[in-house]
Amino acid sequence: MKPFHFQQFSVQQHSEVFRVGTDGVLLGALAQIEETAASVLEVGTGSGIITLMLAQRYPEATFAAIDINPLAARLAGNNFKASPWSNRLTANVADFKTFETKFTLDHIVCNPPYFEVNDSGKDLWARQQLLLTFSDLIQTSSKVLASSGKLSVIIPADSEKTFTDISKQHQFSKSRQVMISGRRGSPPKRVVLEYTKNTNVQLIEEELVLENNPREYSREYLELTKDFHIFKKK
Repeated sequence: MKPFHFQQFSVQQHSEVFRVGTDGVLLGALAQIEETAASVLEVGTGSGIITLMLAQRYPEATFAAIDINPLAARLAGNNFKASPWSNRLTANVADFKTFETKFTLDHIVCNPPYFEVNDSGKDLWARQQLLLTFSDLIQTSSKVLASSGKLSVIIPADSEKTFTDISKQHQFSKSRQVMISGRRGSPPKRVVLEYTKNTNVQLIEEELVLENNPREYSREYLELTKDFHIFKKK
């Protein structure tokens, strides 16, 4: 597969690892890491695109990425080594359901699985609820995050209530919500969510439209990704 080129880094891809897609780019551009955060973990890194984008945005933080698929972890590791931030990035094989750490984490980011069943090899690794459910993600996050830690995810918009209900069971409060529509006037298809262990928090609600017309990106999407995408000038 051809590599995906960004302004400051490139992402090598593999047919058996979930490829670079809009969801990953959106989470990498929208997730808000505290400036004081030192340790950030990406769960289910795939090719490493989200971690690479966050490393570009937050030069003071150290990032670890894990994936249950050894091929994905190796691919992400190679992409990290080839990036300008290789000294702050690591990739390892791990199952988040049994993940342990000696030190609590400041932030967790994840583009979690949301297809129950799929027959393709890459989706079996990257997108089956059988490997990592919403409950698994939230429960383990609650254990390894610091008391001031945060969890950021991108999921289908119609799964927001389910995810938030589960998060409440583990003492998380929703602090930010970005509803994402493909086109202006269409219902949201994705949502970026941020949760915190701090119960005294005011919810920030935002909206993002990706396109004005087919293949015509919206001004807000162009602004959001201006430091990453290589857009062809018309």
